[in-house]
Amino acid sequence: MRRSALRHLWTAHDLRNRLLITLALLVIYRLASHVPVPGVDRAALAQIFAQGGAGSTLLNLLDLLSGGTVSNFSVLAMGVYPYITAQIILQLLVPIIPAWDRRMKEDPQEGRRWMERWTYYLAVPMATLNAIGQVRLFQTLAGGLPIIKHFGFTGENLLPTITTLLTMTAGTMFGIWLGELISEYGVRNQGLSLIIFAGIVSRIPANFGQLLTDEQRRWFLVTFYLVLMILTVFAIVVVQQGRRNVPVMYPGRRIGHRQAMPVKGTLPLLVNMAGMIPLIFAQSFLTFPAIIAQFFMASKSLWVRNLAAGVATIFGGQSGWYGLMYFVLVVLFTFFYTDVLFAQQNYGDNLKRSGAQIPGVTAGAPTQRYLTRVMRRITLPGALFLGVVAVVPYIVNVALPFAGSSSLLLVSSSGLLIVVGVVRDLFFNLEAELKLRGYDESMLVH
Repeated sequence: MRRSALRHLWTAHDLRNRLLITLALLVIYRLASHVPVPGVDRAALAQIFAQGGAGSTLLNLLDLLSGGTVSNFSVLAMGVYPYITAQIILQLLVPIIPAWDRRMKEDPQEGRRWMERWTYYLAVPMATLNAIGQVRLFQTLAGGLPIIKHFGFTGENLLPTITTLLTMTAGTMFGIWLGELISEYGVRNQGLSLIIFAGIVSRIPANFGQLLTDEQRRWFLVTFYLVLMILTVFAIVVVQQGRRNVPVMYPGRRIGHRQAMPVKGTLPLLVNMAGMIPLIFAQSFLTFPAIIAQFFMASKSLWVRNLAAGVATIFGGQSGWYGLMYFVLVVLFTFFYTDVLFAQQNYGDNLKRSGAQIPGVTAGAPTQRYLTRVMRRITLPGALFLGVVAVVPYIVNVALPFAGSSSLLLVSSSGLLIVVGVVRDLFFNLEAELKLRGYDESMLVH
């Protein structure tokens, strides 16, 4: 935006208030993210993140999604991840359960409200289960050390355990509530994404500080990291903006006794409709076997220990096959998740109800099949792009092993995918708000 546009944005009192409210709520969230869960052993916690392997990779991913709160094991250690998980589960179940599928198709607006309500309901038990799993995971990765003392469901440990779970669940719901407040009173419809965005951005100074610890190569690393960020941002913007405009003929309106001519329009189909969700699916799928293998590393049976060690090596990011498996899974999950989301849009029936039609294609089910074929074709470059983004840290570590840890580079690829998406949505949101207030569109051009 030009300086005049920014000045107009600040002088518009309601927009200025929304921006200030958003900033205040984000500050509250970041302050709360430093409040630790009672009884956390910080020394054991730091040891887990420093040891590397599959467990560290998974924890860094969770730390990314939670906005940097897992590394502190704060009351917001799960961030808004349980809500995102609940949302994904319901989205995947809708096409499987006929009653839910009919509800979403018969009345999409009511279906969305129903989906939002049940996402909140499901987020509560998901937060509790995630809290149990997170504590157990930390204790396993710490070699049995009690990350949180007196955690267990028997005897004198029961009451402290319930208190810990209630605290962590309440922290998650508090984070979700702050996100909803931002969407309602701050920047519209971007509360949860801004919370994750703020957590990722807050870690950038620490990442640069880590790069500067290498006195011999510090300037090379800083330059390399900046160039990598710029190239990644450029690629993300190009792909995220990519779309296929399918021509659509909309029926003309009747004005008095006259019938207007049909109107030509387009239906934009995004190249990357799935966002970052395939990366989350693939990372969780790959790290799960390695986490399970750690439970059998101390087995009395030699062949069980060897098998567990092999699984931990292959799925722990220490094998050359890991990057290839990660890339393939990201591509497959991109197609799968895009198909699920696109089927829920039901463009064929929606266009038929409005009287619109794609030239040369029969309305209804044939239109949906045609659009599905088009969507799958344009999803291919988007899926390959996400696969490359996923394996960039591993490629860099192989080519330049001194350039930094994979967890650091993960922020510069997968994390930037979130950051750029949020910034782009924020820009379009503010641009739309200014247009609604009659601001000259030409002043919004760079």
